[in-house]
Amino acid sequence: MNIQTFISDYIEKRRETFIQLSDKIWETPEIHFEEYQSSEYLYRALEGEGFQVERNIAGLQTGFMASFGSGKPVVAILGEFDALPGLSQKKGLTENDPISTGGHGHGCGHNLLGTGAFAAAVAVKEYMEQTGLKGTVRYYGCPAEENGSGKAYMARAGLFDDVDFSLSWHPETKPVIMNYSTLANYAVRFIFNGKSAHAAAAPHLGRSALDAVELMNIGVNYLREHMIPEARVHYAITDTGGNSPNVVQAHAVVAYLIRAPKKKQVIELYNRVHDIAKGAAMMTGTKVEVSFEGAASDLIPNTTLAETMHKNLTVIGVPTYDEFDQKYAKEIRESLSPEDREAALLGFDKNTAETLREKHIADVIPPFSKKEIMLSGSTDVGDVSWIVPTMQCMTACWALGTPFHTWQVVSQGAMPIGHKGMLQAGKVIACTAIEVMENPEILDQAKKEHQKRLEGEAYFSLIPEGQEPPRKG
Repeated sequence: MNIQTFISDYIEKRRETFIQLSDKIWETPEIHFEEYQSSEYLYRALEGEGFQVERNIAGLQTGFMASFGSGKPVVAILGEFDALPGLSQKKGLTENDPISTGGHGHGCGHNLLGTGAFAAAVAVKEYMEQTGLKGTVRYYGCPAEENGSGKAYMARAGLFDDVDFSLSWHPETKPVIMNYSTLANYAVRFIFNGKSAHAAAAPHLGRSALDAVELMNIGVNYLREHMIPEARVHYAITDTGGNSPNVVQAHAVVAYLIRAPKKKQVIELYNRVHDIAKGAAMMTGTKVEVSFEGAASDLIPNTTLAETMHKNLTVIGVPTYDEFDQKYAKEIRESLSPEDREAALLGFDKNTAETLREKHIADVIPPFSKKEIMLSGSTDVGDVSWIVPTMQCMTACWALGTPFHTWQVVSQGAMPIGHKGMLQAGKVIACTAIEVMENPEILDQAKKEHQKRLEGEAYFSLIPEGQEPPRKG
């Protein structure tokens, strides 16, 4: 039986089921740790497909694990479904028009991600039933990838310890394999508390928490010259303490996201940032508290799985884009800045870049390259990759050049271009999973490479001891 033909036919036969599920999640965007409807849509669908579903895993109210089969090998297929705040947008439009002002939206395409992974898991199950292939396929419902790192809690709880390999994907503007490293990160809020006072009549009696936040940010900005160039530090003042300049602000909060290539580097950099916060509190006579938000490990590549996945991506090929898709993508690209459109070609080999230069949708699969790069972003898939060999693909779900975390992503997330990329990813993941399950030598090579890359270093979680996931609702 030809794997790619079987899987492609099966997913195409059920395409409307998968599209409807993805669109339901798109229509109910929920942010980190609040994905109650989205997770229910997915685990109910998995129960309906004959998977055994375990909910509330690792203390995550919206986390779940669905299994089919028994014994080895065990493949973990990772699904996400969280949205982003402030990115509400009506679908299919080529101008910014929110459904609700300030509302949430799937600005990273996780409605597609979770459903494409679901399609892959269901397709692997069907293949196992038709062929008698032994092993276990698991779908992990992973909340809070954007802010909170649900997979890190799962990894800390040992939920991947018996897994043999892991696969996932991410919507993008191009069909490629994610054989990359990413930055480890640590997200934390610094909460300053001082003393309010009349800013004119008795300023000497006040202790400004907002002053402390500003001094902390200045200190961190001076730190930038003295940290490794690969590191990143971002901040946002989330609470300024009020709107009246005539009151000394007694409370203020700043959120920090700290990134570096390795976890130990993140810890070191966080400690330096924390020292600056303590110094700002001392200078202003305020007190500072620290609230942990999330953390993710750096992503460990695996060329063995990457080559296998790229082969399946190449055999399956790119979707067919009709006149509607092309016209819509062209109009989306016209809404982008010239810099965004030009940046779309970065990272491609010269021939592929020239082929795509005048196109609106990336319909070319670049050749596989063993050259590994370090992305400046982060993902909690990194925690999984420290425990088992892990690989992801990307597919073109958006017009070429569409930046992540924008209204343009939301607009395209429930349109045919997004659906086609989602189904393509489901096929690639399923075929890769089956090929590795059927060929123990591939899995053995992937595991040996994984161990070599770790260089004897054991996984440890960046989540503070005793820290549990937030419980909301």
